[in-house]
Amino acid sequence: MTTLHQIDPIAIGLGPLQVHWYGIMYLLGFAVCWWLGNRRIRAGRLPGVSEQAFGDLLFYGMLGVVLGGRIGYVLFYSFGELLKDPLMLFRIWEGGMSFHGGLLGVMGAALWWARKHRLHFFDVMDFVAPLVPPGLGFGRLGNYIGGELWGKFTQAGWGVVFPRSELGPYTGAPIERLQELHASGALDAYARHPSQLYQAGLEGLAMFVVLWWFSRKPRPRYAVSGMFALLYGCFRFLVEFVRVPDAQIGENGYLAFGWLTMGQVLSTPLILVGLYWLWLSRRSPTLQPRTPAAPANSAAAAPRG
Repeated sequence: MTTLHQIDPIAIGLGPLQVHWYGIMYLLGFAVCWWLGNRRIRAGRLPGVSEQAFGDLLFYGMLGVVLGGRIGYVLFYSFGELLKDPLMLFRIWEGGMSFHGGLLGVMGAALWWARKHRLHFFDVMDFVAPLVPPGLGFGRLGNYIGGELWGKFTQAGWGVVFPRSELGPYTGAPIERLQELHASGALDAYARHPSQLYQAGLEGLAMFVVLWWFSRKPRPRYAVSGMFALLYGCFRFLVEFVRVPDAQIGENGYLAFGWLTMGQVLSTPLILVGLYWLWLSRRSPTLQPRTPAAPANSAAAAPRG
C-alpha cells in the first residue's frame, strides 16, 4: 500500500521563529562528523593533529559545505536565473544546495587547512572521507521530511504520494481531502519513488559502513578518498534514473538521450577520479597511526608536504 506524505517540515514553531527539520538534520550530520572525527584523532589516525585543530577543520568544512553547496547549485542548476537576479545567490533560505558544489567547498577548506598544518592534502581527505556519509544520509532524510526532491511515478507498493508534487486534478487540495482520497486508493496513481530514502540508504548508510570498515585498517594515500568518490558517483548516477530531474535544465530536465541528467553528468567525473585515485594508491605511502602516548619514532608516518 502506498504512503501519503504528511510530515510537517517545521520541527519547532514559536511565532515568527521556525526551526525546520532540514536544518536539524544538518546539525546532526555535523555533530556525528565531530564525534567520529575525534575518535579517529584520539586513535592517532592523523598524527600530530589535536582535537582542537580538528575542530578548526570541521568549522572550515562547515563553511565549505554551505558556501560551496549554494554556489554550486546556482552555477550548475540555476545559472540562467542567476543572470536575471544575481541576489538570488544569497537567498539560501529559499532552498537549493548542491552536493558536488559542497564537495568542492570542503576540498577547498581542507586544502587551506592542510597547508596551514603542513600535512599532505590527501592524508587529510582520506581522514575526512569516512566522516561525510552520515551527514549525507541525514541531509536526504531532511529532503524526505520536507517532501522535496521526490522520485518518478511508480506502481510499487512502497510508493509515496507527496502533496507538493503533481497530483492531477487533486493538486493543491487540502490535506484532509487528500487523506480521504488516499484511503480510497484514488491517489495510488500519483505515488512516487521515495528517492530521498534510496539516497539516504546508499549515500548515507551503505557508504558509511563500507568506508568505515575500509578505513579501519591503514590504507595507502588516495585509497579512502578514491573509494568515497567511486561509491558516491555510482550511487548518485543510479538513483538519478528514478529521481525527477531539475525541470529548468535542458529538455524536461534531461541534457541528452531523454535520460541523462545534470546529476549524472556531475557524478561521472567522480567515478573516473575515484578509479584513478584507487589506481594511484597502489604505489603511494601509507600513513601509520600514532597515538599521542607513543614515542615519535615508534611508527613511521608517510612523508608530509
